[in-house]
Amino acid sequence: MEGPGQEAYEEGMRRSLDPEGYEDPGLKSSHLSLGEMSRAGAGIGSPLQAWRARAEEMNPLRQYLPGRRGFYDLDGKRRSAGAPPGPPSRGEGQPVSVTDVDLEAAGSRRLLSQPDSHEGYVELHELVLDNAKDLCWMEAGHWLRLEEDFQESGDWSQPHLSFLTYHSLLEIRRALSKGAILLNTEANSLPAVVHILLDQLIYEGQMKPQDRDDVMRTLLLRHSHPTEDESVWTMPPALVQRSGTGRADVERPPLREQRPVEMSRMAGKEQSGVPKPQLLETIPEDAEATLVLVGCAAFLEQPVLAFVRLKDAVTLDGVLDVSIPVRFLAVVLGPDTPHISYHEIGRAIGTMMSERVFRRDAYLAEGRQELLRAVEDFLDASIVLPPSEAPSEPLLRALVPLQRELLRRRYQPLERLHIGDFLKDLGTAGSPAIRCARWDPLLGHGVPSWAPAVSPGKDEATAEDDDPLRRTGRPFGGLVRDIRRRYPKYLSDIKDALNPQCLAAVIFIYFAALSPAITFGGLLGEKTKGMMGVSELLISTCVQCVLFSLLSAQPLLVVGFSGPLLVFEEAFYSFCSSNGLEYIVGRVWIGFWLILLVLVVVACEGSFLVRYLSRYTQEIFSFLISLIFIFETFSKLVTIFKQHPLKREYNVQAEVQPGVPEPNTALLSLVLMAGTFFLAYFLRVFKNSSFLPGKVRRLIGDFGVPISIFIMALADFFINDTYTQKLSVPKGLQVTNATARGWFIHPMGDTTPFPIWMMFASVIPALLVFILIFLETQITTLIVSKPERKLVKGTGFHLDLLLIVAMGGLAALFGMPWLSATTVRTITHANALTIMSKTSAPGGKAQILEVKEQRISGLLVAVLIGVSILMEPILKYIPLAVLFGIFLYMGVTSLFGIQLFDRILLLLKPPKYHPDEPYVTRVKTWRMHLFTFTQIVFLVVLWVVKSTPASLALPFVLILTVPLRRFLLPRIFRDIELKCLDADDAVVTFDEAEGTDVYNEVQMPS
Repeated sequence: MEGPGQEAYEEGMRRSLDPEGYEDPGLKSSHLSLGEMSRAGAGIGSPLQAWRARAEEMNPLRQYLPGRRGFYDLDGKRRSAGAPPGPPSRGEGQPVSVTDVDLEAAGSRRLLSQPDSHEGYVELHELVLDNAKDLCWMEAGHWLRLEEDFQESGDWSQPHLSFLTYHSLLEIRRALSKGAILLNTEANSLPAVVHILLDQLIYEGQMKPQDRDDVMRTLLLRHSHPTEDESVWTMPPALVQRSGTGRADVERPPLREQRPVEMSRMAGKEQSGVPKPQLLETIPEDAEATLVLVGCAAFLEQPVLAFVRLKDAVTLDGVLDVSIPVRFLAVVLGPDTPHISYHEIGRAIGTMMSERVFRRDAYLAEGRQELLRAVEDFLDASIVLPPSEAPSEPLLRALVPLQRELLRRRYQPLERLHIGDFLKDLGTAGSPAIRCARWDPLLGHGVPSWAPAVSPGKDEATAEDDDPLRRTGRPFGGLVRDIRRRYPKYLSDIKDALNPQCLAAVIFIYFAALSPAITFGGLLGEKTKGMMGVSELLISTCVQCVLFSLLSAQPLLVVGFSGPLLVFEEAFYSFCSSNGLEYIVGRVWIGFWLILLVLVVVACEGSFLVRYLSRYTQEIFSFLISLIFIFETFSKLVTIFKQHPLKREYNVQAEVQPGVPEPNTALLSLVLMAGTFFLAYFLRVFKNSSFLPGKVRRLIGDFGVPISIFIMALADFFINDTYTQKLSVPKGLQVTNATARGWFIHPMGDTTPFPIWMMFASVIPALLVFILIFLETQITTLIVSKPERKLVKGTGFHLDLLLIVAMGGLAALFGMPWLSATTVRTITHANALTIMSKTSAPGGKAQILEVKEQRISGLLVAVLIGVSILMEPILKYIPLAVLFGIFLYMGVTSLFGIQLFDRILLLLKPPKYHPDEPYVTRVKTWRMHLFTFTQIVFLVVLWVVKSTPASLALPFVLILTVPLRRFLLPRIFRDIELKCLDADDAVVTFDEAEGTDVYNEVQMPS
């Protein structure tokens, strides 16, 4: 059927199949008409029909190709050496068919199910002459994210970035627009792929039919891999000649002369060669390979590029160096010409296929135009260096910000978009298959990827219900939802603990929690004159951690004492002492009010208020606590120097007498404090250095605090003739000061009646304590629940807050400290229970396999801390000066994760030395300093309040920063400036790099 009716029918079909492609003039003009296709299918004078007939005539013939591992015949079967050729079997494997080729050539983009994208491994093989002057394919390099090429020295280079020539990228763009593109080809062997590929090349007129045998014989040559004796450096490149013209191959010296100046040598020429690693150990399990073949063929009139994507990945025996399935095949053959480097073109293809965005596009492409757009996108994200004089390293560093911006645009994550509107625009809002991490603009972080996708109706309600901070509008509705979400997984919380990694985490977290417990306990005893000390803190930590591990919604939280609570205890003790009140009884009434306050807040679902605590408030509070830590350390040191001044003569007594100066006590205390601080800090830096193997280095760094305490306490133990004040630890289960109190505190007063007015007035300090616990607990829960950590069992803000505050309120009845979630210890606990993938590409980051979300590790740590109360014979030898050093270490290290501290340092630096950070590059310098100045002013106000008798009002003044940030600062700063200056950009830290660790993620000192 020809004529106008046929043309109208074709136009309607094309518009329905591919409206966008039909409107593209380049795509429209590059395809045959449906009429031509029907004639080809019917056998009306088409070149393809003639070639089909010739292929059927050749099918009974067998071409034997010698090789190390056998040979192939034309039907795609691999046979062992010496086996007779059998008849073609259609039952095994797929018959040779060009149906898909016809459709592709006709421009019909069928609706295909989108294939999954896998990790990519690429091998580049070049055509060379072996020592016996036989043609073979030799591996020249491979890619696993980064490039590794075989060097002239006879070993593999270090993984390095690929530096490509711009001409090679243009050649790929030009060749793809004309070359053979085969997508979703059904084949189960390399000969079958080659058979279909050659049909397509001949059909498109890129290769003459008489060259088919020579090209097939070339593509099915044996594949070798480099050794010290045989490599692309010791074997000359080959130039394939047409059979029947004499030698089938000749050496091509000109290309050998070009090799030393190729771009591939630039990355590794200054690096010493290393033995090739065991590739199979570094390749992810689900990886699929790309095979790139490049070589010269003298009988071809122009370069030929063919790109094949198999429908199913196939393992090709004797081809790759590793046994993984091949999904893509790229072939580049052409005449010998000085203007084209096939080696560089092969490297460019390998680099593109190793890049995850281009590889994803290659998986999803349905036609030539999609591949061309993928190449253009790759070029848009590439940087070209003009041919100028060799730039210095500082000049090259200027390219880094540009490259980051290009990568940011290329890798813009979908989760940062408003996913509901995005899916609505796509018209797939109701699709249940679309699941990804979603960005919550109120939370400031993503909703985990296991949450249901946003879709209208029932699915939308399910997605909203998964938000643990969403208010239900019912009393205790959030608490009920936390219980329903978490408690059904209770049995799995027990089973998941049956893993060796949990036992290792218990040992590690025990020391990580015991060191601050002893430190804060000793300092608490100093500040409260023994009303509470090490024994009370250890027992309180043990009991509350046991209950929390059994009942909480997020058992990964580590409950303990922290710096802000220590500051409050000191302030409240000073207030009670100056007003003649019993400090320990006042804490009981604060505990009663705490229980009432937390019930009211949980009933009203008040945990949602954590959304309004921006980085602005957190950094001011963190910086203040760090300053208090540092100030208190030197204040205690000055006190020691006043009690034991440096004098020429001392009246030394046989026993240490209160008020009588002791010789060298102040100097030794200074040495112990400074030594503990510098040793702990050095071990922290050592953890992120390049010395020793990573596991040993991290083990030493993680136990840096207990190691430093042990070493300095041991040094003090061997100095017998100098007195230092030691940690006061009672024997057994006794209270620290048995003469002043017992284990139960009478609410009406122990020695004197407690004033009734203070019973009601205790609501004010109770509110302050509640604010401190609320801030630390909820912010810690937010940090540990970030979607990057891939927790799957959910969390519970309301239930955890109720447990921690209520347990603290009851603990006051027994004269024990109240606790809160501790940020550093919690992050350390979560990292210790995170199982990372053992196989990762060179230069890539290990991926999270799972997190052991269970209750047993926290429970065992709590029990071990409780047993530590029996360590009195050891703990009594720890000098207080050593604990002051740890106190100083906590204050200094807490500053490193605070952006405010970094911006204060920038006040002292010229702008040219400012770092490449968004809050520097996107905000004018004077406006950045203005923002910093507002925080400094508030810091000064808080310090003044802390230094006056009104120090108990410190949390109230801190809360004023919330309305300041929400209502006043937006009138001074633009929205983009606030997003840069007040963004929660703390990166989740698993495998720490040099100069960074978990403290960089923490915004609250603990």
